Amino acid sequence: MRLRVLTLAVGILAVGGDAAAFHEKGVANCSGCHLAHGDAGKLVGPSADKGLLIAESPSDVCLVCHARGSGQVLGVDPLVPPPETGPGSFVFLTEDNLNDAPGGALRPILGDAAGHNVVAPGHGLRADSRHALAPGGTFPSSKLGCTSCHDPHGNASFRMLYGAGPVMGGVATFSRAAPDAEGPDVGTGPEGTRRHTAYRGGVSDWCGNCHGRYHQAGGGSAFRHPVDRALSAEVARRYNEYQGDANPAAGVEAQAYLPAVPFEDRASTTTSTSGPGPASRLTCLSCHRAHATSAPAAGRWDFKVALLAEDGRASGSYPIPNPYGGSTQGPLCSKCHETPAGPAKVAPAGRPAGFRPPFR
Repeated sequence: MRLRVLTLAVGILAVGGDAAAFHEKGVANCSGCHLAHGDAGKLVGPSADKGLLIAESPSDVCLVCHARGSGQVLGVDPLVPPPETGPGSFVFLTEDNLNDAPGGALRPILGDAAGHNVVAPGHGLRADSRHALAPGGTFPSSKLGCTSCHDPHGNASFRMLYGAGPVMGGVATFSRAAPDAEGPDVGTGPEGTRRHTAYRGGVSDWCGNCHGRYHQAGGGSAFRHPVDRALSAEVARRYNEYQGDANPAAGVEAQAYLPAVPFEDRASTTTSTSGPGPASRLTCLSCHRAHATSAPAAGRWDFKVALLAEDGRASGSYPIPNPYGGSTQGPLCSKCHETPAGPAKVAPAGRPAGFRPPFR
């Protein structure tokens, strides 16, 4: 149940190196991405008419270093993805089925639904076949790439994300600033409870550059959920005490942070272990990862399964690790939402078992 990713020639892969040193939050080494000149006055190279890039597309250039090297954002096999460092992996875009709902084996959901479909033909990644425009917005899917979000020439923002202004030579114009965040150095290991991205402010606002308020009234999604709001005292209490369905009230605030369900807080650090407080906020990235996952919509867990142990069964896709273990663990919605005790119950269409709105 998998498709293998196409690779670039070994000679091109050899230019990969330490991405942090290469970019240095400023103008990178030009020859790392571009051919300096043509041959006898003639432009040469995989993209001679597109900026003399060393690979077929801008995203292919990024993946020369980042696919399986620095950051490992792609990998090779969707059943054996790279270690999770925070954003998710683009390798899941190559899956042939992500549907783990009942009967999912007979109703496949292709990897196009796994997350952001960056166009990198040299690595087997194509434009989203389902949406011509970003859900909730107007960014053209055919133009989506790594450099739609990240500035390849570097800036001082978190992960070199674009701030307000034109993107990709005018393909789109962002109106919101880059988010305030900090992450571990690229390529230094997987995320964990004491090593993770610290989201401090502006995350959902920045996602809105392309997606607007997708899950709010008029945003285009059939599923409604508050976003970019302070967590209520009830939700913060639930988050801090919840330690899985087997221990739903055993947690303490000082050790409650779960990387699989992050929140935004001005005091957050990359080693924070504390759960949310009065100033903590819900963001888009509380439920979704930025790149892609083996669940539809880049879900941090599969929103269609009643038990996390069911992930991957119907589809044959990679099962997202269960942070709490146990065969009866329900969806991670429970980190914020009160759910029925005992085995998961039948949920309303499109919602996980036991789902209750967090804001009343």
